[in-house]
Amino acid sequence: MERIFFSLGALLAGIAVGLGAFGAHALSGTLGPEDLVTFETGVRYQMYHALALLAVAWAVGRWESVQLEWAGWLFLFGILVFSGSLYILVLTGQRWLGAVTPLGGLAFIAGWLLLASAVIRG
Repeated sequence: MERIFFSLGALLAGIAVGLGAFGAHALSGTLGPEDLVTFETGVRYQMYHALALLAVAWAVGRWESVQLEWAGWLFLFGILVFSGSLYILVLTGQRWLGAVTPLGGLAFIAGWLLLASAVIRG
């Protein structure tokens, strides 16, 4: 699991950098300010949680725990649902996706709580 979470974290961080550049350069002339902020929010949360996956990989190598594994999977799910729904919403105009976004946010919160719990129990 350590290698899986570290690889996913590194890959998703790299993708976040690419998406950030895409948003700043390619989308800045085509999207309105509100949509750019929404896109940037997706990128920012993707980067935060890609780094969280690196932390989970480190923690899994130190303390084996099912909670840590769940935290990693929840961070991944959160990136896909939270950030992914924001990207699709902005790029396609499908505003109904805004209703899905909070599920990703809940996954992020649950992941952080599980990470904290697992480390405390160590």
